[in-house]
Amino acid sequence: MTGIRHAILAGQLTAGQPLVEADLARLYGVSKTPVREALKTLAGQGLVRLGDFKGATVTRVDAALVKDVFNVRGLLEPPAVGASVRAGVDLHPAEDLLRRARDTDSALERSVLNREFHRTLYEGCGNELMIEILDGLRERTALISVTLWKSVHSWDDEAEEHSAMLAAALSGDAEEAERLVAAHIEQFAAKCFAQLP
Repeated sequence: MTGIRHAILAGQLTAGQPLVEADLARLYGVSKTPVREALKTLAGQGLVRLGDFKGATVTRVDAALVKDVFNVRGLLEPPAVGASVRAGVDLHPAEDLLRRARDTDSALERSVLNREFHRTLYEGCGNELMIEILDGLRERTALISVTLWKSVHSWDDEAEEHSAMLAAALSGDAEEAERLVAAHIEQFAAKCFAQLP
């Protein structure tokens, strides 16, 4: 049921919105069973909250979520990127992802490309647990990002930050790449906090 995930990350199903199994089953032309299973999967990815009696809702983007996600990313992603650089991993594929993200007008596509760009920088770190944890935050990061991009057009700033991160990584300057990744995560988190009620 990628349709539900797509609708959440495209902002068609908004944060806090109730997800009624019968309505979703009708919408997607399936029985309630695959919808129920999809909602459980999406809950595991942090996109959906399952209540005991109230059913499922799209996860709300609140200060606690932003703090938790970006604190963990801030701790793990910079050293993971630094380790990839030190390992001499070919990071040139990130150039194409960055170009494609700049060229698209779709916030959803940009969000996907943004996540792939970050993953390309950290996936060669050699620490499978670190990769698994960072991958596990990708959907939550996407939900936060799509929510923010609706109210603040910050992509140009982020694209510049991505370019600087990539330039440092491609030049083999692991320490500078780590510093820029940490600053990027911190600045994006600050933008998120500024938009929260």
